[in-house]
Formats: sequence, C-alpha cells, structure tokens
Amino acid sequence: MSREREAISINGWIALGIHLLLVACTLFMYGTAIRGAADYLCHPTTVAQEYASLAPMIPVIFLLAFLIFLLKGYFTLPPNSASVMMFFGSYAGTVRHAGLHWTIPFFKRNTLSLRLQSIQGPVLKVNDKQGNPIEISLVLVYHIEDTAQAQFDVHNFKEYVSIQSESALRHLATNYAYDHADGEELTLRASTDVVSQALQVELQERLSKAGARVDEARITHLAYAPEIAMAMLRRQQAFAVIAARRQIVEGAVSIVNSTLLELSKQDLVEFNNDRKAAMVSNLLVVLCSESQVQPVINAS
Repeated sequence: MSREREAISINGWIALGIHLLLVACTLFMYGTAIRGAADYLCHPTTVAQEYASLAPMIPVIFLLAFLIFLLKGYFTLPPNSASVMMFFGSYAGTVRHAGLHWTIPFFKRNTLSLRLQSIQGPVLKVNDKQGNPIEISLVLVYHIEDTAQAQFDVHNFKEYVSIQSESALRHLATNYAYDHADGEELTLRASTDVVSQALQVELQERLSKAGARVDEARITHLAYAPEIAMAMLRRQQAFAVIAARRQIVEGAVSIVNSTLLELSKQDLVEFNNDRKAAMVSNLLVVLCSESQVQPVINAS
C-alpha cells in the first residue's frame, strides 16, 4: 500500500523573487553580448571573428529559455486541497499547504480535495436478521486522509467509496432485526446510535484502504418493504395493544390488592372467599373495561 510523504517544493513567492532576479541578470548578460557583437560587426573582420563575436550570445539564449521553462514549476493550492506529484510515473510526494508553490517542472501534478464530502446512498432493499425484507439507506460524510492511497491504491476513488458504503450497509442490515427482537437484542429501529456507530466502524475498516477517514455515517431511511408493510403494521398494532393491556391489568391488580387490604385493615367489611372473589371480579371489570360501566342495584 502507498503511504503519503511530503514532496519537494519551496515557497512560490521566494522562488518568484529569485526567478525574476535571474531573468534580470540574464537580460543584462544578453544586452552585453549584443553590444559586444555589434562592435565586432561594425569593423571589417574575418568570418571566424564574426562567429566568435556571436558565441557569447548562445549560452545566454539557452539560459533565458531555461528560465522560461522553469515557469512551469509554479502552481497554486486553495485551502483544504493537496497536490499529488508524480515524476515519470513514480510517486514523488504530496504538497498540502495552501498558497503559491514552486517545484521541479518535470513533476506531473494532480489536485485532490481534502474537504468534507458526503454521499446520500440509494434506498436498498435487503433482508434483516429475521429474514424480513426492508428498505434502508445511509448518508456518509468522509474526507481524504492519505492522498497517496486515494490516488494510487484504488482505480476510482469515488466509485470505490460508493460501492463499499453500499456493501457495508447491506452487511449491517443482515446483522440486526428491524424491530421486535427478543430480550435486550439491538434492533435497527430502536438502537439507532449503536447501529450507526457499528456502521461507521465497518465503513472505516473498508475505506481505510483508499486513504479515506469516515467522519459520520447514519441511517436516513428505514422501513419495511411495501409487500409486507401492512402485515407488519398490524403486527406492531397487536404488540402495542398487548403491551397496553398488560399494563392495564398489572395496574388493576395492584389497585384491587390495595383496596382489599385497606378495607380489611379498617374492618369496614368482612370478606369470605366468595365475597372476596366477587369483589375482585367486579373491581377488575370496572378497571379493565373499555366502555363505561353501569351499576346494577339489587332491589330484592
């Protein structure tokens, strides 16, 4: 695997100052050579002397062309960006500092963004741990941490992140039930924070090979598949009714028990087993009935 390292570069403003100074010196040398050649050409000379008078201009011209070629080494970087350098196919390092820079003109540069990036995944249809078909999607926030890995270790960085996020989400959905799990088992619907943390850990393990750092991963859409949505809704309603009935019965039993104890303690009524059973039955009917109870008066 590739590892990021710092590339050879210097501050562009310092390099520009030196560059302009060298250009000025070269132009001065060029002017001096021109004047010397003109002095020779103004007097009768041999052909050899004419060529000799032009000889000092040749290195000056090459030097001026070389300084022009060095202009290719200047480049700028905006904030939160990095420039990956390659030298004839080999990785030469990365520059991360924003501003004007100069590097070897033979380096080929590729700029990568280090800003936070987000992916809104498509709605996937998968089976949860209990085999129920569900619809699920995620949002992923990440940034590039190692530019060398992002540039050289994967063929297409964005495509790799998209495919791996989808794969991780499918794997996560098969490890948890949607809802109504037995005991204290974690579920996709009830344990959102824990599930999101597990998703982020798995995504980080997958995307670290591409030099990416996962900042946040959360489930944004979670629902039963349309073909079982109505059946699961009725199931949820049944569970809710059972839970409500259980709570009502537990409360009613507690009230009946405290009522009988209070009546016995104050000696207001003497209960035998038959009267106690009748009292319990009547109180439970009053407390657990969904409709308003009508009293019956025994007039006999």
